[in-house]
Amino acid sequence: MFDGRDLDDAERLVDEWQAGIDERAARTRELSAQLGGLTAEARSDDGLVTVAVNASGTITRLELAEEIRQRPADETARKILGTLHAAQSALLAQATTATEEALGADSPTAQAIIASYAARQTPVPPVERQDG
Repeated sequence: MFDGRDLDDAERLVDEWQAGIDERAARTRELSAQLGGLTAEARSDDGLVTVAVNASGTITRLELAEEIRQRPADETARKILGTLHAAQSALLAQATTATEEALGADSPTAQAIIASYAARQTPVPPVERQDG
C-alpha cells in the first residue's frame, strides 16, 4: 500500500510544513518586538501642545507651551485631545506598515492587529463654533 517513495514524500511535506510554521513564528516574534518598541509624537498646528505616545497609545510625554495659559480651558483640552489623536494616528500608521510588511496586507492576523491599534485611538474632539 505504501512504498518508500510515498513515505519520502510524506516526510518532505511534513518538513516543509514545519519549516513554514517555524518561519511564521519567527516573523511573528520579530513583529511583536517591533510593535512593542513603537512610539509616536505630534505637535499642534500652533506649536502649543506636543504629545508623545508609547506602543499602546498611552501618553508618555505632554508638553504645553507657556502661551497656552492665555487660551480658554476648553480650547486647551480640545487641543490636547486633538494632538493626542494625531500622535495615535501616527502610531497606527507605523503599526500598519510594520504589520503589513511582516504578515501581508491580506492576512487576517495583520488585519486584526491593525484593527486593535485603530480601536485604541482617542476620538477627535469636536470643534465648537464660536458665535460673534
